[in-house]
Amino acid sequence: MKTDIEIAQKAKLKLIVNIAKQAGIDLNDVELHGCYKAKINLKAFKHLKKAKTGKLILVTAMTPTPQGEGKTTTTIGLAQALPNALVCIREPSLGPVMGMKGGAAGGGCSQVLPMEDINLHLTSDMHMITSAHNLLAAMVYNHIYQGNERGIDEGRIVWKRVMDINDRSLRGQFDITASSEVMAILCLSQDLADMKARLGRIIVAYDRQGKPVTAADLKANGAMALLMFDALKPTLCQTIEGTPAFIHGGPFANIAHGCNTIVATEMALKLADYVVTEAGFATDLGAEKFFDIKCRVAGLTPAAAVLVVTRQAIERNGYDNVAKHVENLQLFGVPVVIAVNRKANDSDADIAGIIAECVKLGVPAEESDVWAKGGKGGKALAKAVVKATEQRSAFKPLYDLNLPLTEKIELIATRIYGADGVDYTAKAQADLALLAENGFGQVPVCIAKTQYSLSDNPKAYGRPRGFRITIRELKPSAGAGFVVALAGDIMTMPGLPKHPAAENMDVTADGKITGLF
Repeated sequence: MKTDIEIAQKAKLKLIVNIAKQAGIDLNDVELHGCYKAKINLKAFKHLKKAKTGKLILVTAMTPTPQGEGKTTTTIGLAQALPNALVCIREPSLGPVMGMKGGAAGGGCSQVLPMEDINLHLTSDMHMITSAHNLLAAMVYNHIYQGNERGIDEGRIVWKRVMDINDRSLRGQFDITASSEVMAILCLSQDLADMKARLGRIIVAYDRQGKPVTAADLKANGAMALLMFDALKPTLCQTIEGTPAFIHGGPFANIAHGCNTIVATEMALKLADYVVTEAGFATDLGAEKFFDIKCRVAGLTPAAAVLVVTRQAIERNGYDNVAKHVENLQLFGVPVVIAVNRKANDSDADIAGIIAECVKLGVPAEESDVWAKGGKGGKALAKAVVKATEQRSAFKPLYDLNLPLTEKIELIATRIYGADGVDYTAKAQADLALLAENGFGQVPVCIAKTQYSLSDNPKAYGRPRGFRITIRELKPSAGAGFVVALAGDIMTMPGLPKHPAAENMDVTADGKITGLF
């Protein structure tokens, strides 16, 4: 069987200017980064004002296994199977690319290209985010060194540094770039002015009176916006079949909000009849945050959701887990379609049996064979999704923003995770008091927890019952506009596995890349 990179290297890419033309983008708004990728200037919105708005389709999954269930592959394959569609996905982080999962640009005949660029540096957005974040850290400590006019309490600096590599030895000092509030701000900003204002609201420390000190207080947000200016422009690439694809933003859904940028999504909706996007991990993480944070901020109404299931995930978690994820999506009022993602060792009987069980849940289920067959392997799924989007979406967020933080967390824990309730450590209780004191009540909540279970215990597979969620810490992401609640033992700086994917990567003298998958 050919590897993803072997398939990608044999693909015939179209010039990105032709992909832009195909998508309906004015070529004056295209900023080339070589022949096969480009930034799209935000002035494009002026040319798209009168265009009709397409239908937004979310791809999510059941509780995943460490190998992943193929959300990105399904997203790309489905877009290739739909008429006049556009892909909107996140940029891969070097953390997992070099760590356990390897590349994250789809797979087989459903990839985004050029996959080597996408998996490595693309148009340097990750580096811009890292630089802007670390500039702010440098300005905090410089401010203290130069006399500390703001009276920063050196024991209450809350702004760590970041880097885009998994490194457990840096825990406590560094977070991974994908978890940075600057990343969240990029993804939730609607234009440059909005981004600059959000950057200014970042809380970096507290003064000796316990009051927040922000990036704007240190006059850092202008320079940060300067470093981030090009990062705010969506990056246009293409799928292996020539479907336009925006690859923009890259937060993880277990430690951040896990969705691509609002800018790319809104631009795509003005360019295509169907926009297929993904949210990280399963419905309890990426999908919940997509609905409760991203859609709320942008005023988006998703037309349908696709739930990816696989034989490997069902063998670990069971059909009760699938049922819970269907239930979660239905809580938000969106039509649901199940995609049974065929993998190399799955037989026809395996797929037929899974479909038969899934339809018992009262939602349509179709095979997705897009890894092997590309768009052709997603035609039945696409037909079911189109039919679902023709229904009236009754989308609504799970909770009202006016509820207290504890009630929002309780709703997510009990209704989405299936927990009996929520416990708070002494640190979390103190954090709640500080958040209330500083007016952080009427904002969404972004819960960081393990992706491997509906609970906060990564080894509680299936559909656990009779458990409680423990919130150990809460912190404001004032610029992003939400509060982060850390549950269980979740880490914001991952570590590398015993044998990281990086061990198998290399490049030959003639530039041929190997081991990137």
